[in-house]
Amino acid sequence: QVQLVESGGGLVHHGGSLRLSCVVSGSTLDYYAIGWFRQAPGQEREFVAAISKSGRYTDYADSVKGRFIISRGNAPNTVYLQMNSLKPEDTAVYYCAAGRSRAVRNGAMYDYWGRGTQVTVSS
Repeated sequence: QVQLVESGGGLVHHGGSLRLSCVVSGSTLDYYAIGWFRQAPGQEREFVAAISKSGRYTDYADSVKGRFIISRGNAPNTVYLQMNSLKPEDTAVYYCAAGRSRAVRNGAMYDYWGRGTQVTVSS
């Protein structure tokens, strides 16, 4: 059974940085595109970033482009989301998801989800 576990969230000041990790178990990461999504209280889940199975293709929401970087890490079965220049509006629970299709923005196209990690950015 494929499982995803996020870590690395926390409390950071405006302008600070955090690196989120998503570890995939039960299968090899090579079979999956990975997406990061977030959900703030009272808001719908939104796409943040995605990376293809090969790692050669990445996509970002306009709101994080130039500040966040998604990458496949050196650690086995791990994908990172490096978040720089954080803003209070980045505060949300961040989820990673794995899907056998292409790296897309539609959350419905992902097959497996983690439980999320809280990111809080103070002003």
